[in-house]
Amino acid sequence: MSTTEQRVAIVTGAARGIGAATAVRLAEEGRAVAVLDLDEASCAGTVAQITKAGGTAIAVGCDVSDAGQVESAVGRVAEELGAPTILVNNAGVLRDNLLFKMSDTDWDTVMNVHLRGAFLMSRACQKHMVDAEFGRIVNLSSSSALGNRGQVNYSAAKAGLQGFTKTLAIELGKFGVTANAVAPGFIATDMTAATAERVGMGFEDFQKAAASQIPVARVGHPEDIANAIAFFTGDAAGFVSGQVLYVAGGPLN
Repeated sequence: MSTTEQRVAIVTGAARGIGAATAVRLAEEGRAVAVLDLDEASCAGTVAQITKAGGTAIAVGCDVSDAGQVESAVGRVAEELGAPTILVNNAGVLRDNLLFKMSDTDWDTVMNVHLRGAFLMSRACQKHMVDAEFGRIVNLSSSSALGNRGQVNYSAAKAGLQGFTKTLAIELGKFGVTANAVAPGFIATDMTAATAERVGMGFEDFQKAAASQIPVARVGHPEDIANAIAFFTGDAAGFVSGQVLYVAGGPLN
């Protein structure tokens, strides 16, 4: 870290997977981290991993699609850790199905968590960033933003996050705030395991099939995404904004 000031970061959906790996990685960078997830108790493992290594972290329960809960959660972080100037919008859910089988609830749930959640969290945190004249927002998109069978809701939400990111970069840049998106390819997480189950494949076979289509000949891991996020949130990335970085083991068509 190039500054002696300890930045405060919020990572949503940080109880497991990419979010947990990101929270741990940012703590390694010297950040104080608010580990935020729907169930506060589920964040205990991530917090324990950070504090055991000498870092600072708190668990915060919050439904990111609920405006009142978001305002309360961000206020708590500001009070307990300090003003949050780093935000990673990672919280996400899957409700996969083909279009003709997809319910209104399947669509709305995915939109609310991914898009509304990123909007509410960014709106709540930007006030602290503008006051500090420093901010880093990283939104988790996906290679599914390019289109993926059975994920019309998820693909639309992840594509929407890219436009959201670019607009944040335009609006907030003059205040020292950058906004970027990381778009993972196939990452071995509970979510991809659930997808394997949905299509009737064992997870190991599912990963092998995916790896055979990836130029680096392996699937990704949460730490691969956390490393990219760490770059975007660093002081040295102040001239990088409005970008979408695909972290997928090779180029995507």
